[in-house]
Amino acid sequence: MKKVKILDKEFELFIPYEKIRSVVEQMAETMNKELADKDPLFLCILNGSFMFAAEIYKRIDFVESEISFVKLASYQGDSTTGKVKQLIGLNEKIEGRTVVILEDIVDTGITINNILEQLEQMKPKEVQVATLLLKPDALQKEVDLKYVGIEIPNDFIVGYGLDYDGYGRNLIDIYTVVK
Repeated sequence: MKKVKILDKEFELFIPYEKIRSVVEQMAETMNKELADKDPLFLCILNGSFMFAAEIYKRIDFVESEISFVKLASYQGDSTTGKVKQLIGLNEKIEGRTVVILEDIVDTGITINNILEQLEQMKPKEVQVATLLLKPDALQKEVDLKYVGIEIPNDFIVGYGLDYDGYGRNLIDIYTVVK
């Protein structure tokens, strides 16, 4: 589809699935080389990262790895509040382990910084961040990102796990709002 309407907004095709798949394959190939002997725990940040996490993880070739899913408990809203959010759902022991955070998008850097601070208190060997999308113009916090798929402008996007008020996550392509 070239255009979609979600609730009160119209979106146009921005990144087709073929491009997403290609980028994810390249990221996974690099991870396979760099992480094979580290027994990493891949940590999918819900809700938005579920498609990206599945796409990456099914391409990880080595057997010794795990994947887990966590969510941030936070205030509701459609913009960044800057409020402290608590990581929930992490049951695995990460002390001394390599943890790879799988994030759909890094824009302000506030959320990923918060996650990193919480994980550091659990004494992992190392924490790496893999993000499918990065909005460099939106960054408000300095963030060390090990794997970055695609840099995009600071536009509102939907699809491939990303939503607009809960809708649009199921779209296989990524769309940008029509202004």
